[in-house]
Amino acid sequence: MSLRLWHRLLLAFVVLGIAALATFALLQERSFQRGFLDYVNRLEREKIDTGASHLARAFARHGDWGFLIGDTPRLMRLLELGSSERMGERMGERMGERPGKPPGEGPRPPRPGPRDFPDGPPRDPAAGPDGPPPFAAEGRPPRPPRPGLGVNLRPRLLLLDADGRVVAGNPQVPRTAPAVDVVSEGVVVGRLLVAPLPRLREDIDLEFAREQRRHMLWIAAAVLLVCLPLSWLLSRWLLRPVRALADGTRALAAGDYAARIRIDRDDELGALGRDFNALAAALEKHRDMRRQWGADIAHELRTPISVLAGEIQALQDGVRHVDAERLASLQAECQRLRALVDDLYQLALSDAGALSYRFEAVDLAQLVREAARTHAGVMRDAGLTLIENAVPATATMARGDAARLRQLLDNLLGNALRYTDRPGQVVMALDPVPNGWRLRIDDSAPGVGDEALPHLFERLYRAEPSRSRRHGGAGLGLSICRNIVEAHGGTITAAHSPEGGLRIELVLPDR
Repeated sequence: MSLRLWHRLLLAFVVLGIAALATFALLQERSFQRGFLDYVNRLEREKIDTGASHLARAFARHGDWGFLIGDTPRLMRLLELGSSERMGERMGERMGERPGKPPGEGPRPPRPGPRDFPDGPPRDPAAGPDGPPPFAAEGRPPRPPRPGLGVNLRPRLLLLDADGRVVAGNPQVPRTAPAVDVVSEGVVVGRLLVAPLPRLREDIDLEFAREQRRHMLWIAAAVLLVCLPLSWLLSRWLLRPVRALADGTRALAAGDYAARIRIDRDDELGALGRDFNALAAALEKHRDMRRQWGADIAHELRTPISVLAGEIQALQDGVRHVDAERLASLQAECQRLRALVDDLYQLALSDAGALSYRFEAVDLAQLVREAARTHAGVMRDAGLTLIENAVPATATMARGDAARLRQLLDNLLGNALRYTDRPGQVVMALDPVPNGWRLRIDDSAPGVGDEALPHLFERLYRAEPSRSRRHGGAGLGLSICRNIVEAHGGTITAAHSPEGGLRIELVLPDR
C-alpha cells in the first residue's frame, strides 16, 4: 500500500523523535557515569586533602615515616578519622613509644607473625577490609565511613616519601595518578597518590545509576507519547497548503484559470502559494489576450476581405465597370492584406525568438541619420517636418544588428507619419546615458490618453480604432519594435511628448 505524504511525514517525525531520545539517553548515560565518577573522585580528593594534613601532623610528631612503613591499615585510619592520629599516638605510647621519639630509640614490641597465628591473624567481626575498625581498642562503636571516602580506596592509595620511596599503600598505583603533597613545617615530606575510580563498583552506586536509567526510560516514554499527537498535527498543518496547491493545480489543468489559493504564511510554502497565484493570473491574462488576439485578427482581416468581396461582386453584377480605377482599388486592398499578413508573420517570429539576428559592432548615430534621410522626403510631402536634434557624430554599439535596428527606426518613424496631424513635426534625438545610448522620437498633436500609454506596445492595440484603421495601421508595429529592442538588451517606453503628441524613448546598451 502506498503511503500518503502526511503518513510519511508522521513516520519520519516519530522515527526522528525515537532516534533523538535514544541518542540523548546514551549520551546522558555516559555523561552521568563520567559526572558521577568525577563527583565521587572530588569527594575523595577533599577527604584526602584533609587526611594529608593529618599525615603531616603525625610526621611532625614522629620525625619520619618509620612509624607507618608498610602499615596500610594505619594509613587508612589516619586518613579516615580526624582524630585517628591521636588514637594512634596513644596506642603507640601504650606500646612503649614516646611522642616525638624517633623510631628505634626505645623498645618496640615485635609485630605478630605467621608463627604466632597458624590459622592467620584474628579478625574482629566488625573489622572492614582495610583492617580493624577505629577506636576498637577503647571499646567505642565504629563510626561508619563517610560518603565519598572508602569506595575501593585501599587498593587505590599510595604514600611516597619525599624521595619517591613507597611508605604504605598499594605499590601498583600509577605514579602519574593525582597526588596530594604532605607538607610539614613548609617542607614537602611526602606525596599521597590516589588512583581515580575507573568505573562504578559499589552496590549503592550501581543501584543509583540503574535508578537514573529507569527514570530516563520513563521520561523518554512520556516524551514519545506527547510527540505522537504533536507530530500528527504538525504533519497535517504542514501539508494543508500542499493540498490547496494540488486542488488549484487540478483546477488549472481543467481550464479554470480564475482559480486562486489562499495561504496565510510567510515561509517557503507561502511563497510557493503566491507563485501559484501569479502563475494562474498570468495564464488567465494570456488566455484573455489569446482570445482578444483571435478576435482582433479576424476583425483586421474582415475589413479588406469585405471590401474586396464587395468590389468583385459589383463587377460581376455589372454595377461597376472594370477600369483602371477599380483595379487600383482592388490592388490597394490586396496590398493592405499583404502588409497585415507580413506584420503578423514578423510578430510571430519575434514572439517566438525566431527572428534572425547578426550581432556586430554598429554605429547607431549613422543608422539614425540614414533613417532620417530616407523618411524626410515622405514626411515633407505629407506636410510634416523631420528634425534631427543632438545626434552625435558616432554612437558605437558593440553588439547590434544593423538590419533589425533599421527596421526598428522605420517602424517608429512610420508610426509617427501615420498618426501625426498635418502640419506637424517629428523630432529625433540621440544622446549618451550610462552604459548605453538613449533615442527619443517626439511628434506633435494629437496625443494619447494616460490610460492608453501602458498598452501601446500590445499587439493589435489602438488608442483610437477608427483613426488607426483610417491610416492603415493594424497595431502591430510597436509590438515588433518592443521585441527588437528587448533582443538587444534594451528598454522602450511611451510617454507624453513636449511637442504635444507621443514620445517613444528607447535605451540601448553600448556593449
